[in-house]
Amino acid sequence: MDTSVLRTKALSKYFYDPVKFQVLKEIDMNINHGEFVSIVGKSGCGKSTLLYLLSTMDTDYEGELFIKEELITGKTDKELAQIRNEKIGFVFQFHYLLSEYNVLKNVMLPGMKLNKLSEAEIEHNAMKHLETLDMHEQALKMPNQLSGGQKQRVAIARALINNPLIIMGDEPTGNLDKKNSDLVFDIFNKLTQEQKQTLLIVTHDNDFASRTHRIITMQDGKIVGT
Repeated sequence: MDTSVLRTKALSKYFYDPVKFQVLKEIDMNINHGEFVSIVGKSGCGKSTLLYLLSTMDTDYEGELFIKEELITGKTDKELAQIRNEKIGFVFQFHYLLSEYNVLKNVMLPGMKLNKLSEAEIEHNAMKHLETLDMHEQALKMPNQLSGGQKQRVAIARALINNPLIIMGDEPTGNLDKKNSDLVFDIFNKLTQEQKQTLLIVTHDNDFASRTHRIITMQDGKIVGT
């Protein structure tokens, strides 16, 4: 049976600069457990804005957002920070690794913040994820010693550290060449197949999107195809 991980009801968003403009128009969508879904559409269609709302980082919207059928709309900033850290993993176009920490420590950071496991357990899990991504031999290197593709793999390991319900990606292959883009796709695909990891990826890469389970197409702030 499919279980909903993320669902929206009539999600709308307005910008007010310089005049009121509706950027998202009554978005109804549902992502089920274990789905690998991409969101595509031309620049300015609202896909990154939508991801920002779904990630709970922007709460200025109309409509309702549910994570695992729990209403998230209206929760406090503190509650939302906890939900983000516990239930959502993020992979962005830029890896955002902290230059002062080595690879292992970068992967461990969200786990340390969540503070549910001991440091030794978090380190063990971090090494396990790095191994899955064939990055365990780079664990003690600093981010500036890695290639772009390697940095993105570390970012994926970091996104996995708290065993999130869903991983959200905003153009995670946007900065990578074809070879590394394919590598990132293969990692995501493997996570879905072997660990039933749910993935929601905003992308401009049609080749990447065409290989995901389902494509959500956006146009002018609306979903025009699923």
